[in-house]
Amino acid sequence: QVQLVESGGGLVQPGGSLRLSCAASGITFNFYTMGWYRQAPGKQRELVARITRDGNTNYMDAVKGRFTISRDNAKNTVYLQMNSLKPEDTAVYYCNAGFMSSRYWGQGTQVTVSS
Repeated sequence: QVQLVESGGGLVQPGGSLRLSCAASGITFNFYTMGWYRQAPGKQRELVARITRDGNTNYMDAVKGRFTISRDNAKNTVYLQMNSLKPEDTAVYYCNAGFMSSRYWGQGTQVTVSS
């Protein structure tokens, strides 16, 4: 049984930081490309950042220079460090694992940026 469990969301003021974690089980983690997506109310889900099994990363333009994705294969965990948060970063953030035709999603964690 595959599980992706996100944590670390919450309410933060503009300019603040949060670190999201996603702990995976039931998959051979180091095979998988791991990603963070987000979905704001009334908007489509969008890719925020992705890290391949080799450690290559890519980011959506809106978060470049502010967010950092990383992975710890020994802990089967992927992280998203979010700095200089803005109100427009408010969304539910989802963890994703992908390998060939297999794709899995976490349940999501709410991030709210507001004063």
